[in-house]
Amino acid sequence: MHPNAQLIERFYAAFRQKDYATMQACYHPEVRFSDPVFPKLKGIEAGLMWQMLLTRSKDLAITHRDIVANDYNGSCTWEATYSFSNRQVHNLIKAEFTFKNGLIFRHDDCFGFYGWASQALGLAGKILGWTRFLEQKVQTQAANNLRQFIEKNQTYTQ
Repeated sequence: MHPNAQLIERFYAAFRQKDYATMQACYHPEVRFSDPVFPKLKGIEAGLMWQMLLTRSKDLAITHRDIVANDYNGSCTWEATYSFSNRQVHNLIKAEFTFKNGLIFRHDDCFGFYGWASQALGLAGKILGWTRFLEQKVQTQAANNLRQFIEKNQTYTQ
């Protein structure tokens, strides 16, 4: 297995075990992370986002498969099942990576915002999940939650 494939495997094994410190250690100090909810995280924000999500989750279950990697980039598919505001969410995510100095330098998680919002936000997500308005509202709230978490928890281990 290519070393970068092993890195992806280590990242998701840690994710399954809610080991955010190992996840953070897989990231390059200048990592950039993006997904539909957290679109522009840089550096320690990315690792702290995982720390926030993992320490707050009660029933998160993760699976991953189809890891492919070479010297420069890689990908995998992963699934998350969890409760969000007392609603069950099952999200299928395509992750894409670039690597630098043996660490994850760029991490992009791709999933449909409408599908996620329909599950996570109930009727409001089904009705408004396709709108940029709701997407921006969710992104703003997620950014505020992360900012508050960072202010209270400066325990990033990288």
